[in-house]
Amino acid sequence: MATRFPSPDAPAKSAWRWAVLGMLIGTLLAFSLFAPARWLAAGLARWSNGHLQLVNARGTVWTGSAGVVFSSGAGGAEAISLPGTLGWTLRPRWDGVTAALDLSCCAAKPLEFNARPRASGLELEWRDGQSRWPAAMLAGFGAPWNTLKLDGMLDVSTQAFVLRSSGPQLALEGRATLDATDISSSLSTLKPMGSYRVALEGGAAPTLLLTTRDGSSLQLSGSGRWNGLAFRFDGEASAAPGREDALSNLLNIIGRREGARSLITLG
Repeated sequence: MATRFPSPDAPAKSAWRWAVLGMLIGTLLAFSLFAPARWLAAGLARWSNGHLQLVNARGTVWTGSAGVVFSSGAGGAEAISLPGTLGWTLRPRWDGVTAALDLSCCAAKPLEFNARPRASGLELEWRDGQSRWPAAMLAGFGAPWNTLKLDGMLDVSTQAFVLRSSGPQLALEGRATLDATDISSSLSTLKPMGSYRVALEGGAAPTLLLTTRDGSSLQLSGSGRWNGLAFRFDGEASAAPGREDALSNLLNIIGRREGARSLITLG
């Protein structure tokens, strides 16, 4: 039997293959590490259908900054810009990504969350935190907010708050609270109309409760429930004694009039 000897070119060919593989891996790694921030901005705009936009994005996907605009959609007539800029930091980890959002306009400390992929969805676990937002930004989300044109402040706080998607279903855990303070609308001459609280409680059957804080001219109340696929809310609005004329136009728009009340149904 003839003995076969390695070709003199075999070591060179093997070294060349490893060199090419190394260059490809290095290129892909550099490509991912230095992917421009504008790619993140483009992806976010597509995901939100143009409602949330990052403008003049700088840096990389992993560490960058941009202005934030809430828009009523691609080419929408309403566009609200937050003051200052958003700075973000994303860091990969063995089970997902951890993120910190630095919003000097709206949060004293960065808002942080962990994102973990699941078999058929995604889990977002928010660190406990507080933030304050201008109610005017809601106009950027289109109807009915662009009609109401609200003004005032929105204080948001979260405690052990987790969003967990699995296919079409969405599960909620923990608690999120929104305090709407000194709210007014272009549809009423009363400024402000009142202050309100919206409390979301997660669990097996997540619930939402809307209440009116003391001293409000516009009285709001209601409750809702999330079944994993859809949200159902039933509430009502009414004017405090002596405020009926000033709030009549608003009550006609935000719900179905039934005498002095306006019934609000969502879902």
